[in-house]
Amino acid sequence: MIVCSCNVLSDGAVRGCLGPGPGCPRTPAQVHACLGCSPQCGRCARTIRTIMRDALAAAAIEAGHDAHACGTGCATGCGLGKVQAAEEGIAA
Repeated sequence: MIVCSCNVLSDGAVRGCLGPGPGCPRTPAQVHACLGCSPQCGRCARTIRTIMRDALAAAAIEAGHDAHACGTGCATGCGLGKVQAAEEGIAA
């Protein structure tokens, strides 16, 4: 499914740039940068955030963790499970 019509990005492309570790994008703008483009109109930001949250939650469950996917057991201090909300920073 196309989630960003401005850059013709699919949900699979968004999921493909997500992964464990500190290099994982935390914002829709970082996802765009990872995929070699930049946000245009911003209408995709909410959908990209949802895909990010769902993918990270699925990775956490697959790894046997409750709230995060880094596997260190840190839970509360781990930024991997945190996806920046629109009200926390840039919208796209």
